[in-house]
Amino acid sequence: MNFINTLKDIWKIEELKSKLILTLCLIAVYRFMAAVPLPGIDPTQLSALQDSTSEGLLGLLNAFTGGAFARASVMALGIMPYISASIVVQLMGIAVPYLQKLQKDGESGRKKITQITRWLTIAITLFQAPTYIGIIQNQMGLGPEAFLVTGVQFWVSSIILLSAGTIFAMWLGERITDKGVGNGISLLITVGIIANFPAAFVQELLSKQTAGAGGIMMILIELIVWFVVILLTVLLVTAVRKVAVQYARRTAVTNIKDVDGARQYIPLKLNAAGVMPIIFAQAIMFLPVALGQKFPALNSLTDNFGLWYNVIFAFLIIVFSYFYTAITIPTNKMAEDLKRSNGFVPGYKPGEETANFLDSVLSKITLPGSIFLAALSILPAIIVKFGVTQNWAMFFGGTSLIIMVGVAIDTIQQINSYLLNSRYDGLMKTGNSNRKSLK
Repeated sequence: MNFINTLKDIWKIEELKSKLILTLCLIAVYRFMAAVPLPGIDPTQLSALQDSTSEGLLGLLNAFTGGAFARASVMALGIMPYISASIVVQLMGIAVPYLQKLQKDGESGRKKITQITRWLTIAITLFQAPTYIGIIQNQMGLGPEAFLVTGVQFWVSSIILLSAGTIFAMWLGERITDKGVGNGISLLITVGIIANFPAAFVQELLSKQTAGAGGIMMILIELIVWFVVILLTVLLVTAVRKVAVQYARRTAVTNIKDVDGARQYIPLKLNAAGVMPIIFAQAIMFLPVALGQKFPALNSLTDNFGLWYNVIFAFLIIVFSYFYTAITIPTNKMAEDLKRSNGFVPGYKPGEETANFLDSVLSKITLPGSIFLAALSILPAIIVKFGVTQNWAMFFGGTSLIIMVGVAIDTIQQINSYLLNSRYDGLMKTGNSNRKSLK
C-alpha cells in the first residue's frame, strides 16, 4: 500500500513526473537504435554472430550493449568508449598538472574535463569501430552472403555510423543526467543489461524442464539464492564505517551562551571504489583474447567461467580496489578540510595524525570490501558449476549485478529527495498562508 501511495505522490509532482517521462522516452530511443543494424549487413544472416557472442568475454560485451553487439547494430559499441575515456581522464588527472588544475577550478574546470572526455571518446571509437568490423568479418562465422556491401564503402560508412552511434548514446546519457532522473550513462548500461534478463530467464526455465534438471523447484531455489545475493550486494554498496568527528565549542550570538560542539561523522564506504576495480580487471583480462592467436598458452584465460581466469580476475579486483581507493579518497585533503572547519577526530591531533588515522581505517575496511567484491564477481563462475546456464548465471554477481543495484539505489535516492523537497515546499507554503491569515 505504501508503494502505491509513493507512486501517486511521484505522479502528483509535475517536475518529477516530467523528468521521469523524459528519462523513459530517451531510454526507449536508445533501445530502438540498438535494434537498427548497420547498412550493408543482412539482419537475417546474423544468427552466427549471436551464437559467437552468447558466452565468454564477448558475451559480457554483448550484455553491456543490450544485445546490440550481436545484432551488428549502429549502437554496437554502446556507451563503453565513453566509459573508457572517463577512466583514462580520471587516471591522467593524477599525473597531469593541467587536469589537476581543472579539477580545482570548480564548474568551469568540470566543463573543460567533460569536453576533453568527449573528444577522447571519439578517438577511442574511431579505433574500436574498425576493430569491431574486422572481428565480425573474419572471426564471427558470418559468410559472404551476410554482407550486402563490401570494400571501402562498407568500412567507411560503418565506421562513421558506429562512431555516430556512440556519440548519440553519450548525448542521450548526458541529457538524462541533466534533464531526467538518475545518472544517464549508468542508466543506459543498466537498461542494456536488463534487456537480456527475460531471454536469460526463459532459457534457464526451459533447461530445467528436462528430465533430472530439477524442474520448477530448482527455479525457485535459484530465485531465492538470487534474492539473497542482491541483498548482499546492497549491503556492499551501502555499507559505511562512521568515523566520529567533534567540532569545537562555539558561542551562540543569539543568546550569548556556550553551545556544545556539534558531533558528526565521516562516512568511509566499505567499497569506496565501486565497480571500477571490476572494469579495470576486465580490461586487463581482455588481453588474452587479443593475444590468443599469437600465444596459444593464453587461450585458457579466455573462458570467463574457467578456474585460472577467475583466480587472476579476483586477485586483480583486490589490487585495483586498493589502487582506486587510494587515488580517489584524499585522506590528507579530508584532514585539512576538517582542520579548517575547527573539527577533529577525538583522540587524534588535527592535520597529519588525523590523515594517517583516516588512511589506516580506510585500508582496513578496504580489505574485506575488496574480498567481498571479488567474491561477488566470480560468483557466476561458481553458480555455473551447479547446472545454471551461463546467461542466467551472469545475473548472480559480477559487474552486471553491482551496476544494477548501484544505479537502482542512486535513482531511488534522487526520487526520494524530490519527494522530500516537495513536502518541505508544501509545509513552507502552508506556513506562509497561515502567516497571511494571521495578518
